[in-house]
Amino acid sequence: MKDQNILPKLFTPFKLKDIELRNRIAVPPMCQYMATDGNPNDWHIIHYAQLARGGAGLVIVEATAVSPEGRITPGCLGIWNDEQMANHKNIAQAIKKAGAAPGIQIAHAGRKASANIPWEGDDHIPDGNAKSWQTIAPSAIPFGGSLPKVPKEMSTDDIQRVKADFVNGAKRSLEAGYEWLELHFAHGYLAQSFFSSHSNTRTDGYGGDAKRRSRFLLEILQAVRDVWPDHLPLTARFGVLEFDGNDEQTMKEAIELIKEFKIIGLDLLNVSIGFTIAETNIPWGPAFMAPIAKRIRKETGIPVASAWGFGKPDLAENAVRNENLDLVMIGHAHLANPHWTYYAAVKLGFPKPSWVMPVSYAHWLERYKS
Repeated sequence: MKDQNILPKLFTPFKLKDIELRNRIAVPPMCQYMATDGNPNDWHIIHYAQLARGGAGLVIVEATAVSPEGRITPGCLGIWNDEQMANHKNIAQAIKKAGAAPGIQIAHAGRKASANIPWEGDDHIPDGNAKSWQTIAPSAIPFGGSLPKVPKEMSTDDIQRVKADFVNGAKRSLEAGYEWLELHFAHGYLAQSFFSSHSNTRTDGYGGDAKRRSRFLLEILQAVRDVWPDHLPLTARFGVLEFDGNDEQTMKEAIELIKEFKIIGLDLLNVSIGFTIAETNIPWGPAFMAPIAKRIRKETGIPVASAWGFGKPDLAENAVRNENLDLVMIGHAHLANPHWTYYAAVKLGFPKPSWVMPVSYAHWLERYKS
């Protein structure tokens, strides 16, 4: 056991900019739908503090809208005003006090906005309902299925307004005490829908070939990069595949865009799925995103994380040890067991794990050797 090579790499520290995580386990953003007018409350403080107390190195707060129209549902968090920002301080402090790095994902839901919370239908709120609002998108194309609302095609003024909303959201996130910022460029929300030819049929400088479809994402990233401190991680979650039969072309376009992200100053990519169309053939299975993330890492040179199917400790460990991932995002397994990190430590033979794991692998290794 004193041979470092047989100790779990999942529990090695990971440093990005000035933030050192105590291990390679991260809790990805997972919507709670418990906010009122975008405001965090006691639910969120308890939920995120519990996840951090369980031992994860990084806890990223759920998709947090940069404007009222950017919420997925009326129950989603926001950070478009100072009252919300003040309430977010309590979450960031609770996460950090429990030993994890506090992160936040800022987002705009685009044409998937104005939806009911899942247990009230998970569909678009009907037009005319007091809780409904106008959705926006690169083109006036509905997502379809249970989300049939036709969005307003964004004008160039709308694009500039949303860009300013992301900038203000990033500034408030920093003031709230978050130390890790993730831009939501995935899952068929506004940024992803600009990138995808399924949802972007514009004929101006923001649509057409892949370069022009990438422009919105690059401008958002650059604007946020200009206000987010260089010493703190700036990351993004981005869908690199749609599983629509055109995956290789989409992947090539995504890789070229990610290279541009890196030039601007993106520090890590959370590799995900596009979800821009309703009908896909996603090959769900254990760690199925690992080879995809590894390709992104190899061809772009950017550190990567991913989710989807890493909930078994051996799969998470293999993903890090085999250099598929730098961080493993453990989502649903953390909802089932907020102390998943302790569970993983026991399963992987980590020396003398404690129920609350506030220190790094390196610290434990020194203690064990002594």
